[in-house]
Amino acid sequence: MVLLAADGVGNREIARLVAASPTTVIAWRERYQALGIAGLRDRDRPGRPRELDHRAIVAETLKPPPKKLGVTHWSSRLLGDRLGISNTSVARAWRSYGIKPWKAESFRFSTDPELVGKVTDICGLYLAPPQNAIVLCVDEKSQIQALSRSQPVLPLTFGVVERRTHDYLRHGTTSLFAALDLATGHVIGELHRRHRSAEFQQFLRTIDAAVPAALDVHLVLDNYGTHKTPTIKRWLAHHPRFRVHFTPTSASWLNLVERWFGLLTERQIKRGSHRSTLALEQAIRDYLATYNRDPRPFVWTKSADEILQSVARFCTRISASGH
Repeated sequence: MVLLAADGVGNREIARLVAASPTTVIAWRERYQALGIAGLRDRDRPGRPRELDHRAIVAETLKPPPKKLGVTHWSSRLLGDRLGISNTSVARAWRSYGIKPWKAESFRFSTDPELVGKVTDICGLYLAPPQNAIVLCVDEKSQIQALSRSQPVLPLTFGVVERRTHDYLRHGTTSLFAALDLATGHVIGELHRRHRSAEFQQFLRTIDAAVPAALDVHLVLDNYGTHKTPTIKRWLAHHPRFRVHFTPTSASWLNLVERWFGLLTERQIKRGSHRSTLALEQAIRDYLATYNRDPRPFVWTKSADEILQSVARFCTRISASGH
């Protein structure tokens, strides 16, 4: 605030730049004018100083609860009882250090022996696509269920969120084969009731027909069995402009089409109600057509080195955990 003021910036503009109120800006400028650098130090705060050591509370939180308690993680009340303090004091310490014992997330670490080579290959493809070629991120969203609720959905209204029954009726499944164009974000999609190498081969023919013959085709694929059958290998051998780049095992996040599948799920499938497989397939086709009217590419920013360094840090954490 003081430096901006010295440059001639007004109080309101300073407040906007530092996300503070004009009153706060004026107060700090007056303190600096009266006391200089010393005026920028925090003053003693009113009230009784804090007696509880938040670091000690957090340190105790990071230890597993005793077996006699019969729980897997601490709650604020359990830890408060153990330390002889209130649960609000425990919660305050957790907030100050960003500790959330009640929350857990899952992860999957790739043990692919070719992890480094595959990550380097795909990141290089994303960050520096080859000339006279198209890069397509290809995968299948299989077993998409056509579900309808057992009772009508109550729509969103003033002060009330949309409500639906927890139970549903099943009306069959379908599978979506999709190829995301890295450069444009355009998606080639095809629906099949089954999910075999025969359907995947048919989708490859669709891609072959849709992509201009003058372009090479680089496919980013995962290691699903239907992508590596003898039938598919023979088809690829007879179509030399197709070049395949496999992601490491358990690393589907490297395939950008997965991000597009997330959009499809969130915007159409998750809250949709479909009384037949045909209705579900039509809804997916409608979403695909709408999306392709104004497609936007997903921009990849991470280099292979950055990803591998992150993997190395993760391995270090696993080794240090003692599990």
